Amino acid sequence: MNSLKILLPIFAIAFAVGCSSVDSISDSADVADSEGSAGSVIPDDSNASTYGVGSVAVAGDGGPMTDTGLLLDNRAIYFDSDAVQISPESLEILEQHGEFLSLHPQSTLRIEGHADERGSREYNLGLGERRAQAVRSVLLVQGASAGQLTTVSYGEERPAVFGSEESAWSMNRRVELVYGK
Repeated sequence: MNSLKILLPIFAIAFAVGCSSVDSISDSADVADSEGSAGSVIPDDSNASTYGVGSVAVAGDGGPMTDTGLLLDNRAIYFDSDAVQISPESLEILEQHGEFLSLHPQSTLRIEGHADERGSREYNLGLGERRAQAVRSVLLVQGASAGQLTTVSYGEERPAVFGSEESAWSMNRRVELVYGK
């Protein structure tokens, strides 16, 4: 397990470096109207509260969430500008999601990649896809099966926050994890 924790960041960095590209980002782009992101549904499961998911999240019940908090409640992974590297804090969140998925093979997860409004539409769709694939790779290493995971890129089309300043852009550079049945 310790070697996995050492190899995971190396794998994530190698994946990100292999997928990175250098394209210029324009100063502005159109922001499409959005219906917002889809809600998430966790399948009914007697262990849902152990993992901090579902309608009742319980910490301190002796389950794996006792020491780490309710990491599975975190369903957004944020990225730096024009980047696909996953932060150490996000790796911890993804480790918990991967463990949950490995223990619940009937669960499925849609990994939605997003970008801020800067850059062309095509570039942002590609960036969202690279971010979703980086998250998918980490989840696979953590025990999720390929059949449980789907990826989609919305690019800049579904902003979490409207605006043309860093505070809005930082919230839009993300991957959302959406559970299904």
